[in-house]
Amino acid sequence: MYTLRVEGAFEAAHRVVNYPGKCDRLHGHNWVVEATFQGTQLDELGMLIDFKVAKKALAEILEDFDHYYLNDFPPFKDGVNPTAENLARIIYEKLEAHTEVQASPAELTALTVWESPKSSVTYTKN
Repeated sequence: MYTLRVEGAFEAAHRVVNYPGKCDRLHGHNWVVEATFQGTQLDELGMLIDFKVAKKALAEILEDFDHYYLNDFPPFKDGVNPTAENLARIIYEKLEAHTEVQASPAELTALTVWESPKSSVTYTKN
C-alpha cells in the first residue's frame, strides 16, 4: 500500500454562528489543508498519482475559498456552520470528484484541515 500526501493553503474569514464564545465573531485563519491518497496500483510511470497533479487539483479547489468570507458560500450561507469539520468534508468531496483525481489509480482517503498550527480535523469517508 502506498500513501501519498500533498499540502495546500488558503486564507479566509468565518464566524461560527451561535458559538458560545469568541468564535461567534468574525475572525480569520491561515488554513492549511493536507490531502492523503492511497493505493496499491501504480500508473505506467510507477506513480500512484503525480504530485504535480494532486497539488494542482487541491490548489484549484482551495482557490475558490482564498480571501473570502466562508459564511457567504453555499452550503454555509444556507445554515451550515463553516467549522473546520464541515470545511474538511466539503473540500474532500470536491477533491474526490476532481477529474484528474478520478483518472488516477489513487484513492483519496483523508483530508486534514488545520485552522491553527495546533488545531486540526481529519475527514475520511468511513
